[in-house]
Amino acid sequence: MNVNMWEHPATQANLTRLRDRGVTIVEPDAGYLACGMVGAGRLAANEHIVAVVNDVLSGAAKAASGELAGETVLITAGPTREPIDPVRFIGNRSSGKMGYALAEQAKRMGADVILVSGPVALNDPDGIRTIRVETAEQMREAVLSELPNATIVIKAAAVADYRAKDASKQKIKRKGPLTLELEPTADIAAEIGRRRKGQVLIGFAAETENALEYARKKLESKSLDAIVLNDVSKPGIGFDSDTNAVTILTRDQQIEVPQAAKSEVADRILKFTAELKKNLRLSIAK
Repeated sequence: MNVNMWEHPATQANLTRLRDRGVTIVEPDAGYLACGMVGAGRLAANEHIVAVVNDVLSGAAKAASGELAGETVLITAGPTREPIDPVRFIGNRSSGKMGYALAEQAKRMGADVILVSGPVALNDPDGIRTIRVETAEQMREAVLSELPNATIVIKAAAVADYRAKDASKQKIKRKGPLTLELEPTADIAAEIGRRRKGQVLIGFAAETENALEYARKKLESKSLDAIVLNDVSKPGIGFDSDTNAVTILTRDQQIEVPQAAKSEVADRILKFTAELKKNLRLSIAK
């Protein structure tokens, strides 16, 4: 479809009518079109179409009786970009794939999902409200705004720990060595730990050394219910990979999740989270 056809008010009105009748729309991808224009109108990727079909076929039954039915899961994903000047930034290698896999699996398990995503090369998941942000501060503001609506928070984003104290408003010219003064960004997980009112809070820790020790310290210092440890020093897992292997830690548990597709790892994490939420609810009821 030509981008002008897709964006035409008549087309969009008809799509709205179909959605109102319960029809699932697989929106087109954007890119270079056969007519020579650039924009939305390309046929969606096969794997995306298959994923939507699977969701439609299995979603209704799972949503009614799924392990996360009735929960609102707030998930963060991807990196943040902290500007140095208008063209450069401090970032990291996070692809967002783990966070997006968690969001999609949480939806399949019956949850309402809110995804706060840093800049990634991934399409917004169908049926999931996605809030796009760039910086750590923008992510903080979005997460705290949505926190009252959530019953479960999963902080899978790789938020930058530092930002330039005084980002230049103009491009910095190359004139030899450059010294940057950095300042810490806000610790979003720790702030949620202080502010939350009954939400289950799951953090992530990407480590390269003394992984268990550092993860346990974060578990305590950020007042998390659990933390998912990802040892990114191991080859083939972690950043920008389609597979992962993690360790789920609580104050009295250590659960090893062996290397598998990130969708399978997401399923294990969310089943653990659902059980944790259930146990906390039961302990409150007592």
